[in-house]
Amino acid sequence: MAFESVSLMDIVPAKKTRLIACGMLAREVLDIIELNKWHHIDLQCLPAELHFHPEKIPAAVENAVGQARSEGFQNIAIGYADCGTGGLLDALCERLRVERLAGPHCFAFYLGLEQFKARQDDLVTTFYITDFLARHPDTFFYRPLGLDRHPELTELYFANYEQALYLAQTDDDALTASARQIADRIGLAFKREFVGYGDLTPQIAAIAP
Repeated sequence: MAFESVSLMDIVPAKKTRLIACGMLAREVLDIIELNKWHHIDLQCLPAELHFHPEKIPAAVENAVGQARSEGFQNIAIGYADCGTGGLLDALCERLRVERLAGPHCFAFYLGLEQFKARQDDLVTTFYITDFLARHPDTFFYRPLGLDRHPELTELYFANYEQALYLAQTDDDALTASARQIADRIGLAFKREFVGYGDLTPQIAAIAP
């Protein structure tokens, strides 16, 4: 009796989508997938530390796309904005024929792309805080910038900022207090806006239908 070989392309359903996303969005993307029952999305998050090395994002994304294709995924989407890559991620996405989230950074789609565009001149001197940063100030803010060891660097880093804007994904008093502490520690006026997931939900729906 003859047996036909089965490839991974036969195993992964055609409608299944691998979403390769920034680790800083992991909690929010998982919540969105669960709330919308988007069971066709298979999420892979790259290390959140790439946020500090945007020049490494394109190579990491390319490797992840290659891995996804080797696993049989025909539909692949990229859960990053430009994120400081200076257009390099766009060039990669065009070459690999995959789509990414729209916008220059996550703060823009959390605020809403249209609103960000309308307000960007007023937000030039704004330092953004999200739920992720409020949850991990030591690991992803003070230590990477050396502020825990050299607080005198604060003025150097933030001399040109005027306010810290907390774009809150959730109504959480503890996170709000943490965000306010960040603003106080770097000497900036604190402002909070509850934005929820902003444009993240419709954007994921657009690139991972």
